[in-house]
Amino acid sequence: MELPPGPFDNPRAWDDDSEPEPEPEPEPDPDAQAEAYVARVLSPPKPGLAAPRAPLLSTPAASLGALEPKAASKSPTAGTPGLLSLPPELLLEICAYLDARLVLFVLPRVCHTLRDLVRDHVTWRLRAQRRVRAPYPVVEEEDFDWPAACIELEQHLAHWAEDGRRAEYFCLADGHFASIDTVLLLQGGTLCLSGSRDRNVNLWDLRQLGAEPSQVLVKALGTQQNSTHKGWVWSLASQDHRVCSGSWDSTVKLWDMAADGQQFGEIKGRAAVLCLSYRPDILVAGTYDKKLDSYLLCMSYQEPQLWTGDNGGLLHVFASCDGCFQLVRSFDVGHRSQITGIKHSLGALYTTSTDKTFRVHVPTDPPRTICTRNHHNVLNGICAEGDVVVAASGGLSLEVWRFQA
Repeated sequence: MELPPGPFDNPRAWDDDSEPEPEPEPEPDPDAQAEAYVARVLSPPKPGLAAPRAPLLSTPAASLGALEPKAASKSPTAGTPGLLSLPPELLLEICAYLDARLVLFVLPRVCHTLRDLVRDHVTWRLRAQRRVRAPYPVVEEEDFDWPAACIELEQHLAHWAEDGRRAEYFCLADGHFASIDTVLLLQGGTLCLSGSRDRNVNLWDLRQLGAEPSQVLVKALGTQQNSTHKGWVWSLASQDHRVCSGSWDSTVKLWDMAADGQQFGEIKGRAAVLCLSYRPDILVAGTYDKKLDSYLLCMSYQEPQLWTGDNGGLLHVFASCDGCFQLVRSFDVGHRSQITGIKHSLGALYTTSTDKTFRVHVPTDPPRTICTRNHHNVLNGICAEGDVVVAASGGLSLEVWRFQA
């Protein structure tokens, strides 16, 4: 009986032991890769096997490596539920050990589940409240930017941990020949303006900190001989590249920093301009009134919150409503005399006073003071931008603290 030909009837079949070329694999789906990887890393071990190491749970320092999705193609997918099956509360607990910027900008790229969790503002509200453990913010608002506030808050707390000992300190003592009463940082803290009782507004290049003083001081604003104003310069504010300066000569002058600091306007008032806040649609000015026992010396406005300091050493918080400011809260933050400078932002609060102290707070209700610095002279103003904080001293100097980015 003749059998049908088989594979062994072909002589070549004995000599050729090579495997047939595999079919080309389809391009992997990035989301599927990411989900497979985090499931493999964080899923419970199979019976009889050693537990796999979980970088995300063991140490925050391993977070970047643990989120590398390409590694998923090198190992089989775990068959049991993993990270993405955990309750949201546990996922938030894991994220709390990671840097806020990483959580906001990296985790959404891992998978849709983590993206939706990170984009939920409740996530960031819970994270912020866990950090401060106090009512925050002082003025409630529907569109409060919780992710940005949380990032700034955590950076602020890290900067001033251990009493701010990690900051570089500089004293700029050449440039004014009278008390400096106001300071303003521009362009992310690379430039600084200072206003003085010598009637000048000086421009400083803080990128030259540590160099010769002549390289840090750029020039004085204005075309008038020997001075920017006709009276003491008491306040400064900015909006984008536009700057305004207020003086005891009862004027507010407007400057265009994009045009080399040229003046483009002037507002004449009836009293000395003690504080300013400049926004796209509003310019707020506080003026001196001899009839009032209590009056404002400084302000910091970030809609809808207006934070002010008065001549009695108290902070006042106003809320903007229908074009008016309504007093919400008043605080005593420990200053023994006039509050001369205030800088409030989403996650930080700074104050200076004639009691010769500079204080760093968390802007909760009430503010929590996390650092106090004593100075040899009165401090007349404060500004913080990026990684730089500058205070104006009655001792004719600018006090500068710079943190490593």
